[in-house]
Amino acid sequence: MNITMLGTGNALTTECYNTCFVLSDNGQNFLVDTGGGNGILHQLKHAGFSLTDIHDVFISHTHIDHILGAVWLIRISAQRMNKGLFPGDVNIYGHDEVTTLVDELARRLLLPYQYDFVGRRIHLHTVSSSEIRSIIGHEVMFWDINSPRTKQFGFTMDYGGGRLAFCGDEPCKPECECYVAGCEWMMHEAFCLHSEAGRFSPYEKNHSTVKDACMTAQRFGVKNLILYHTEDSDLARRKERYTAEGSQYYSGNIFVPDDLETITI
Repeated sequence: MNITMLGTGNALTTECYNTCFVLSDNGQNFLVDTGGGNGILHQLKHAGFSLTDIHDVFISHTHIDHILGAVWLIRISAQRMNKGLFPGDVNIYGHDEVTTLVDELARRLLLPYQYDFVGRRIHLHTVSSSEIRSIIGHEVMFWDINSPRTKQFGFTMDYGGGRLAFCGDEPCKPECECYVAGCEWMMHEAFCLHSEAGRFSPYEKNHSTVKDACMTAQRFGVKNLILYHTEDSDLARRKERYTAEGSQYYSGNIFVPDDLETITI
């Protein structure tokens, strides 16, 4: 299975795209989050994906840097469906607040013929915490990350080599250990270096530092850790600097991907 990071930045980054990625296996693709606008179309194109390659989408929460790209996906997909250029359907998964908002945005912002495809060939699937769905041939369990700010879901996916946990864009809490502990791969946000917490104020935004994320991965016995949703002040050295700090607190493998980078798991 491949993880292609379409974006690795937080909501306010300008030098990299908002965090979202594609899981690919056996010719099928699962898009996780959609970024904050039509930049999602650019990122998909430059990562080598056609929009007609995307039939399954998960949106973790309603923040604009994760959900607004969905309007563009629906718009372009509907246009192509209308012309007979989009084979198959699109399935968009999210908790109740996500699916309600996506439907409302599409209804208000798209042309009537485009919105007409919602519910007909573009399906909004509301999922609950601990619910399991089969997506791109793998079991995916969604779970509430217990955010104190905005309702947000992560997920755990079983794949041929083990389990992958996506923890959303807030710290993975002790009560979520049952979903994450012992996973071969964990994806966890790291807003900034711990040494630069005074500069970027991650805790005011309910985010983690690299140190925090790595200590969580160590505590949960995770073998491989992917860090994302970062600041963008020094992208040229981000990989080196984040890995150096994280390795002081975590004995597993640390990955700090750039936009459009692919990791094989």
